[in-house]
Amino acid sequence: MIYISTAVRAIAIVLVSVHSIACQSLEPAHSDDPIVGIYYLAKVDGSAVPADVDHDGVTLHVRSGMMIISEDGTCFSRTRFVDPGGTEQVRENDARYRVEESRLIMNWEGAGVTTGVIDDTSLTMNNHGIMFEYRR
Repeated sequence: MIYISTAVRAIAIVLVSVHSIACQSLEPAHSDDPIVGIYYLAKVDGSAVPADVDHDGVTLHVRSGMMIISEDGTCFSRTRFVDPGGTEQVRENDARYRVEESRLIMNWEGAGVTTGVIDDTSLTMNNHGIMFEYRR
């Protein structure tokens, strides 16, 4: 049972993977930047949401998710999922970001850095081996 609890905690961190101390070198996108807006989680590991995702031998049911990219250089993530015990959980996380060409580099509070590929209609990121695809 300890293994499952540890694995569930690890998956929850992976699902949100969105916390780390922001670096002062991060520059916000300009207000006219087309990436600013709300993106909704469409697929996890290639499966349409809602979907089951396996990580380290534990399956979670991802119900929904969203990412808000603001013009001030911050972003916000919310993911709703059901853990193996059947309990619905919501994880919300904040980050600072910078844009380098088509890459969105997110520095999450308490959870490191995630890099995604972004354009004006979609955001895709590999978060600890799990692919998240967001759409506007």
